[in-house]
Amino acid sequence: MPADTEPFGTKPAEPFGATRAGPSGPAAGGGSGARSAPEGRGRTRISDRVLEGIAARAAAEVDEAGRAARRVLGVTIGHDAPGATPRVTGHVDGKLATLHVHLSVAYPSPVRQVTRRVRDHVTSRVHDLTGLDVRQIDIDVDRLLPGPEPALRDEEVRP
Repeated sequence: MPADTEPFGTKPAEPFGATRAGPSGPAAGGGSGARSAPEGRGRTRISDRVLEGIAARAAAEVDEAGRAARRVLGVTIGHDAPGATPRVTGHVDGKLATLHVHLSVAYPSPVRQVTRRVRDHVTSRVHDLTGLDVRQIDIDVDRLLPGPEPALRDEEVRP
């Protein structure tokens, strides 16, 4: 039986990504089935929604930062939660990302320090997980939530 007309299943399978060298087609390695470099095989695109999810999780990992409920015409929709994931919107443009975070901060934590930690942590986590460079993070602190009650000092305790 000629090599081109072998019955189904008798020919060994070619490895994924291998190319055949024909008389007119150039193939890497002279037809030996060599694989191309990973950069040349395709691309991975991170959607805006995935970016938003990663950034929201990263923001929630920072102590004293949480979700602020949405408000429409002064009416609260949902609930504020100190430990929940903040609302994030984001956009991916090539290898650059921009983010907008709406969060709450536990009172009496210093707002600037908390937002700086959120910005730094989100930037590093997004870059580590996606390879995107975060160029801008706008943070809106929509609400201050009561934090844990401070412990009373001994001289403040009354009999």
